[in-house]
Amino acid sequence: MQQIINFIIRYKNFLLYLFLLIISLAFTIQSHSYHQSRFFNSSNWITGNIYSISHGITTYFDLDEENQSLLQENERLRDKLFNQESSSVIRIDTTNVKFTIVSGQVIKNSYADHRNYITINRGKKDSVKQDMGVITDLGILGIVENTSNKFATVQSILNENSNINAKIKNTNHFGSLIWDAKNYDVVQLIDIPRLVPLNIGDTIVTGAMSSIFPENIPIGAIKKFDLDVAKSFYRIDVDLFNDMTNIKNIYIINNLDRKEILELEETTNNE
Repeated sequence: MQQIINFIIRYKNFLLYLFLLIISLAFTIQSHSYHQSRFFNSSNWITGNIYSISHGITTYFDLDEENQSLLQENERLRDKLFNQESSSVIRIDTTNVKFTIVSGQVIKNSYADHRNYITINRGKKDSVKQDMGVITDLGILGIVENTSNKFATVQSILNENSNINAKIKNTNHFGSLIWDAKNYDVVQLIDIPRLVPLNIGDTIVTGAMSSIFPENIPIGAIKKFDLDVAKSFYRIDVDLFNDMTNIKNIYIINNLDRKEILELEETTNNE
């Protein structure tokens, strides 16, 4: 208490000045509408900025929860997209689901080796199995290779053993998507006949011949193409839509018809 009294005595002149200043400002604001307006505008500006900063801090710490919510929403939307029925097909039953989608995240990513693999945080407990397709919101990523209870490894499209059915968008001209192990942002589409009209910038998507990926999943755009005269086929460089060095959120696709398709094909080949 004595320290407070000593402080007041020591700074009595300044405190008296501050007290009188506040009183004079209050009288001025109350007696003039212009000053009232300026005061309240300034007050609202300060309050608004405080709320804005507070909201920004709260939003930042809620990003992870919001991100998970968006992933789940995208999962539902992609599930609907991949299971759309063709208008030319009439189904009697109501079980139209062909693909199931599981969202996840990348926990390890390699892109500098000849045989690149990606590790994701989904495994057997999430119904993830070998040979399921993996994509991002921008395009395909690879195919599940091995699974443990909680994790899985994905053979990246940046793997010299990768071979995925792909086609030129809005056409039925398809070939094989491979990687020449040179650039992490470019893959190659081969076996496209010379009669097919090509243009730089044409979009490449997954083909209908795959039992792993739905048709028309984006892959990339044509960067350049060369004709192998001896074979009469193009070799096309494709700029990937995915930034393979910066991948976080992914979706794992399960084709519910795949087992039946493979069994039928095996039976046909053994006849």
